[in-house]
Amino acid sequence: MKLKEDLNPMLLLLFHLMVWIYTVITFLPSYLLSWVSRPDGSFYGSEEERAKRAKARSVLGQPEGPYRAVSSMKKLVTSLHPGVDTLDKMFEYAAMRFPHRDCLGTREVISEEDERQSNGKVFKKVVLGEYRWLSYKDTLTAATLLGSGLAALGQRPKTNIAIFCETRAEWIIAAQACFTYNFPLVTIYSTLGGPAIAHGLNETQVTHIITSRELLETRLKAILTDVPRLQHIIVVDNTPTVWPSYPRGISILNMAAVQKLGARHENAARERKAPLPSDIAVIMYTSGSTGIPKGVMISHSNIIAGITGMAERIPNLCEEDTYIGYLPLAHVLELSAELVCVSHGCRIGYSSPQTLADQSTKIKKGSKGDTSVLQPTLMAAVPEIMDRIYKNVMTKVEEMNCVQRTLFILAYNYKLEQLAKGYSTPLCDRLVFRKVRSLLGGRTRVLLSGGAPLSAATQRFMNVCFCCPVGQGYGLTETCGAGTISELWDYSTGRVGGPLVCCEIKLKDWVEGGYRSTDKPHPRGEILIGGPNVTMGYYKKDAKNQEDFFVDENGQRWFCTGDIGEFQEDGCLKIIDRKKDLVKLQAGEYVSLGKVEAMLKNCPLIDNICAYANSDETYVIGFVVPNQKQLLALVDQYGIRGSWEELCNSKAVEELVLRVITEAALTAQLERFEIPRKIRLSPEPWTPETGLVTDAFKLKRKELKTHYQDDIERMYGGK
Repeated sequence: MKLKEDLNPMLLLLFHLMVWIYTVITFLPSYLLSWVSRPDGSFYGSEEERAKRAKARSVLGQPEGPYRAVSSMKKLVTSLHPGVDTLDKMFEYAAMRFPHRDCLGTREVISEEDERQSNGKVFKKVVLGEYRWLSYKDTLTAATLLGSGLAALGQRPKTNIAIFCETRAEWIIAAQACFTYNFPLVTIYSTLGGPAIAHGLNETQVTHIITSRELLETRLKAILTDVPRLQHIIVVDNTPTVWPSYPRGISILNMAAVQKLGARHENAARERKAPLPSDIAVIMYTSGSTGIPKGVMISHSNIIAGITGMAERIPNLCEEDTYIGYLPLAHVLELSAELVCVSHGCRIGYSSPQTLADQSTKIKKGSKGDTSVLQPTLMAAVPEIMDRIYKNVMTKVEEMNCVQRTLFILAYNYKLEQLAKGYSTPLCDRLVFRKVRSLLGGRTRVLLSGGAPLSAATQRFMNVCFCCPVGQGYGLTETCGAGTISELWDYSTGRVGGPLVCCEIKLKDWVEGGYRSTDKPHPRGEILIGGPNVTMGYYKKDAKNQEDFFVDENGQRWFCTGDIGEFQEDGCLKIIDRKKDLVKLQAGEYVSLGKVEAMLKNCPLIDNICAYANSDETYVIGFVVPNQKQLLALVDQYGIRGSWEELCNSKAVEELVLRVITEAALTAQLERFEIPRKIRLSPEPWTPETGLVTDAFKLKRKELKTHYQDDIERMYGGK
């Protein structure tokens, strides 16, 4: 995992001498500080000691489990505060405790302009000002007025209402309005195609939808005739107030107008029917990575249990924390993270992937990105975004002069060694990594990773360069995003931690794949999650519910994840395979496509990869989005010229890239039959807008197969 040290011996000697002197001077204070007493008089011990302790144990002592966190062996935890068992109560509790603290923040747009690129493309660039904040008290008032206004427009308790909107403060205000008035909230990804959007709206029979002006005009308008029940569209933006050329019978109102309606005495005075813990809070449509999106029914008690489990894994979470929200709120990871923050009085500043950092695509050169202005202490990210940051920074390291690069590599490797021992490195952090850390604002103390496996190289990079732990987690929409999160002082890689205090996990033998709980040295099998965070099932999908969910003899609900895991000696879970990603080749070998992709994504030449295998064939093929900078440097070595599209379509370039991929695969110790034998290079990146990946950047295998069908036939000899 170390960076290569091809360095001047004298510089190396000088550095190690400085490190030795520094270590001697700081050893005693750091050793004493690592032993901090608990309130009961016992000791926490060093981070290394804490990392080695058992995280979970099998309740029955059996290798298959069920496994529980050591702190919840007797009983699973269901709520943060006594009596706070629904989401309306949770927000009221926060507003009562932190009425005047900042809650939701949005940056002011100072100017927008079009910038023409050298290739003729036009990008919209923005200059943004400071964050403008709503307090907890003001947010609760805004949500209550909106809920009252929606009721005045005919929205009834326990009747579905949809939100189809980008991540922004108004999303949470609208959600809180629905939670307060017991309107089950149907969440739909803003990047889904027209048919998938119409499917969700028609299946849930919504008459009211909350959206943004941009999404109304670019996506929703085209399918309005396909959603005949729709009567009211509430637009979160303040302008315009007149909406011409829309179908008759549909009223379009701004959120402010609905809140004004809700403030009228006759509407505000109307009695509110509060939700029960068992009532549906959200019907969350999945991103559709394996086909048509399914609506997952999530109760108030499910979400409360899930966020209770997550909050327990974030030490010292309090009202002093600042969270940056930019992932899709229609995804369970982002919604859960923001509700965890609300429950503890944190402030949430909103952003987007296009404005996140100073170098982001929509930020005008010379102006500040959102992380620089907000300086968050908490952040959630999917591995795709972390991988991108990692590759960008390492590319810049390659461009440094000899002395700078030498210092960076020495400091990086030194800090890796110290982290393995459980020690901090304040001098390195301040002198070497401060600039890298400033990319995320400079104050980040916790990074949460979810949605897909995080590579060991990327996790180590985030630990070292951003000077903060990475809590790698595992969960699904069907479990409210809750399952496991690694403890923040556990710097091991490739694992997702022990079960949260709100749930338990057991392993089910999968004989076909060769995974059993009796396997040595570690029990393995399909991961089953049980507990109060396991959701009510899929909306109008009885057959699928019986296949994926079950209730045991104790009345506890379980979900069969389809993922394969193994429990290690300390109770940490490791995800090792997925049933749906397993393909049997013609010769009988099983290939885990997800494993191949995870190993090869560490190759600097690869920005994204989809492995594919046909059971009638003897080898694996792959579709690759190459890293532009790395590929241009590679072809330059061989004197190959051409436009980006010409290079990606070149047979000679394909063979060059395949050679590099094969070397990376052998280094990662993939079996010969797992290594792609042929590849297709994609000149265009896969984004949610292309429909080839989900909003969490998970591969949509079905869509990718259709997109590359001609290439599949070519690579398998059909053409």
